[in-house]
Amino acid sequence: MKDNQENVILVDKADNELGLMEKMQAHEQGVLHRAFSVFIFNSKGEMLLQQRAFGKYHSPGLWTNTCCSHPRHGESNSDAASRRLSEEMGMQCDIQELFHFIYKADVGQGLTEHELDHVFIGTSDMTPDINPVEVADFRYVDMQTLRDDIVKKPGDYTVWFKIAFEEVDNYFKNKILKQ
Repeated sequence: MKDNQENVILVDKADNELGLMEKMQAHEQGVLHRAFSVFIFNSKGEMLLQQRAFGKYHSPGLWTNTCCSHPRHGESNSDAASRRLSEEMGMQCDIQELFHFIYKADVGQGLTEHELDHVFIGTSDMTPDINPVEVADFRYVDMQTLRDDIVKKPGDYTVWFKIAFEEVDNYFKNKILKQ
């Protein structure tokens, strides 16, 4: 099935399922739908970023979290996140959901992302085996360098990544303070 022929799960603000809609139609109309974002860290605490493939229908070539997508109807968020981690980055590792958030943003080409995004984290030292249809490049970055780069070059990063990054960063700051 081609990426642009997939359905997304429409939800309300409490993440209750409302039905299905073709993915491009949902993005053209800016309808709230379920999504997920995966953040993988290596044992040094560096975040694994991917550069979105230049052929993506929106946000091509921008840097973002390790992977992200939409769950399929009947698929759990965690199963979907693991599936896409394997499909996009050629990786497998344990992940856990940290939080979710809702955002709405114009992503160009007449498309709007309006997502209830479930954020997962995991740890792995695997070297990604990227799918070039989905991913142009990858890199591991320490959190301070990444924070600084987002401030200097915000246009190099996806909208959802910049929102979720703040929460993920706060999670790790709080975790370190509790140790």
